[in-house]
Amino acid sequence: MKIIFLIISFFITTILFAQDVLDKIVAVVDDEVILQSELEFQVAMFASQRKLDPTDPSLKKDLLGKMIEDKLLYAQSILDSVEVSDEDVDRQLDQVISYYTSQYGSKERLEKAYGMSTEKIRREMREDTRKNLMAEMVKNQKFGKIDITRREVKDFYETFEDSLGMIPEKFEIAHIFINPKSSDKLKQKSKQFAQLLLDSLKKGADFAELAKKNSDDPGSAADGGDLGFVKRGIFYPEFESAAFKLTEGQLSEVIESPVGFHIIELIEKRGESIHARHILIKPKTDDEADLKTIEKLSEIRDSILNKTNTFSYYAAKFSDDKETAKFEGLLGTFEVGQLDKQMLDQVYKLNEGEIGFPKRLEVGNNEYGFHIVKLIKRTPEHKASLETDYDDIKRLAEFKKRENLFNKWMSEIKQNIFWETRI
Repeated sequence: MKIIFLIISFFITTILFAQDVLDKIVAVVDDEVILQSELEFQVAMFASQRKLDPTDPSLKKDLLGKMIEDKLLYAQSILDSVEVSDEDVDRQLDQVISYYTSQYGSKERLEKAYGMSTEKIRREMREDTRKNLMAEMVKNQKFGKIDITRREVKDFYETFEDSLGMIPEKFEIAHIFINPKSSDKLKQKSKQFAQLLLDSLKKGADFAELAKKNSDDPGSAADGGDLGFVKRGIFYPEFESAAFKLTEGQLSEVIESPVGFHIIELIEKRGESIHARHILIKPKTDDEADLKTIEKLSEIRDSILNKTNTFSYYAAKFSDDKETAKFEGLLGTFEVGQLDKQMLDQVYKLNEGEIGFPKRLEVGNNEYGFHIVKLIKRTPEHKASLETDYDDIKRLAEFKKRENLFNKWMSEIKQNIFWETRI
């Protein structure tokens, strides 16, 4: 996420200030420069997020120092012969574009906001993405793993005990999640509708218009179903198998994947990458499927309470959350501020070891399901101590040690790589 933030910051800076600010160079680092527009944007954004005074000279000085450090890390990565693959850059760009799209609601809105296509945005960001990845990699190589002893943790605690504050209330929770399955009748209805759309396309209907009006893929519908260039391994296997067999301009038959029924048109193929567009028709869930899911979860809950079998057994056997199912349904330990209101309302009503009743859970992209939640452990707010919060204190001690080592290393870099400020 840090790299995404750096890339987005630089790119937005370029777009917003290129025409409005008479740029000047405020710092030089090796072969790189930092412009006034970049600095002004960073100050404005940082101040807005934290409700600070953007005219504070110390804020501008601190942020310029941070930007210089980032450039120095990139310069050091070149000296250390750090390399990042095209695949790593593409993967990072995918995350950034996904973040952009979620912020604006659709690719169409994103492209309208920046006055260029998604592909051009990717091209504009590519070089800075590569630089930021290299800078982050050279830092991780140096400080990715920090060894810290119990003695160091104890010394850290004794030094900063009074400033550590209170440890927030925490909840360790697990769940069993079931996604309502559409009836065969509704699945068949969706497939028939997809076939009708395919028939219309074969008769000359406009693909983009049909996608905008009918596709259930929120990430591409507004863009006429356009998925852009994507490498093999990103889509569902059923989708890829059909898409890579197409010739340019060819339509697929109706293809079923875990998310629904697709009509695919191949626009262009470049080796192991394809540029395609699609129309997705998702089978609609119905009240009957929801009711069956709630009843199933209620039966599971009753079975656990009656000790027919354990929570972990049912999580592994029935939960559609496959990432947690293999770990006894464990979601993890969360502070109060990390839980949304819906989840917080559930766990607050439970005692340790209790299981709640089935509740609806929104999982994004208009998807939902139902789950039962188990409160494994509840830890009240308390003053930090080595006895009860060793792991938390250890993480803070590691962060402090890493910060001290990084600052010492950065001082050495500043002596070996040319840099200067011009303000």
